[in-house]
Amino acid sequence: MFKDRVLSGMRPTGYMHIGHYHGALKNWVKLQPDFECFYFVADWHALTSHYDDPRVIESSTFEMVTDWLAAGLDPNQSTIFLQSQVPQHAELSLLLGMITPLGWLERVPTYKEQQENLKEKDLTTYGFLGYPLMQTADILVYRANKVPVGEDQVSHLEISREIARRFNHIYGRQAGFEERATATIKKLGGKLGKQYEALKTAFNQDGNTEALEQAKALVLGAGSLSMEEKELLHGFLTGARKTILPEPQALLAPTSKIIGLDGRKMSKSYGNSIDLRETPASVDQKIRRMPTDPKRARRNDPGNPDDCPVWTLHQVYSDDARKAWVREGCTTAGIGCLECKQPVIEAINAELAPIQARIAEIETRPNFVREVLHDGCARARRVAEETMLEVRQAMGLAKV
Repeated sequence: MFKDRVLSGMRPTGYMHIGHYHGALKNWVKLQPDFECFYFVADWHALTSHYDDPRVIESSTFEMVTDWLAAGLDPNQSTIFLQSQVPQHAELSLLLGMITPLGWLERVPTYKEQQENLKEKDLTTYGFLGYPLMQTADILVYRANKVPVGEDQVSHLEISREIARRFNHIYGRQAGFEERATATIKKLGGKLGKQYEALKTAFNQDGNTEALEQAKALVLGAGSLSMEEKELLHGFLTGARKTILPEPQALLAPTSKIIGLDGRKMSKSYGNSIDLRETPASVDQKIRRMPTDPKRARRNDPGNPDDCPVWTLHQVYSDDARKAWVREGCTTAGIGCLECKQPVIEAINAELAPIQARIAEIETRPNFVREVLHDGCARARRVAEETMLEVRQAMGLAKV
């Protein structure tokens, strides 16, 4: 059986904003004590769409990782590293490309969508088309079985699962595998063995994914089996002779979508963000200038919080009592928009203060971030190489 490993990453964009913090970083920090976590700077991914302007990647990397550490990522609990410093990512991406049908990459919804949205860029490159393949390699090279995503991103993992499944089916050959699996099923005992067989049939004949999960749970809880035998029966469920690369599963994360100051998605490129390094005076100024419900042209006009971008910030920063106060005051014109904004200003500044204190502390140690990345890259390479040794052997690549 494989360890419970979490993997996630971000493109190097420099300073983090509160959208990054509530959308991902807070959850990454929360996962650290419970899982073996790998968090990486996706600098190769940045080149898939920004290959023509790589100048900012290096400086953005160190700014971003500083903010990660200040937000609570702990190099003693998590492996924090640079994608480009672990060549096994590229090697596995290349090898997976040998078996991945071109049509699988062309049908990824974001492929054509981003080409439409970024018409000013030439994205008719292999790097952009192969983005999902590299993303799959990022996950599988650590045999990470859990990827934290929001509900709207679950489908993005499907191609990674398909590629892992195809790889295992083609290369997971072991002499006498079926015979060993049959003998292991008998070790489950009559009742559990029959239940396993029924669930396996339900998945393979009817595509019943619930039956697959039930069968995996049955195997995992079987006290009569060794870890190796459990791994064998897991692979047997999906038709693979051996699970070399486990299929990654979505780890649904409680994410908070922070709307930008202009009502659009929060993004540095839109100039509508509040950085983790924002000064209290700047936070105050930016929130005060935020647009509100257009129906509240005058102080005594009633409004609707659901039509106001500031309400989305209350969803993140206010408790139920405060939100009830906002809704009541807005719909009855009992409070003005500046009154509504003040608790948000105070809450954001209170949240940012300890993060900014940690940023200041980190910046007094000029080599600290570089050392964290150096150590993280070394560990990531060791773990990735364990996977690649088995991948190369399975694909018949000789060691000399």
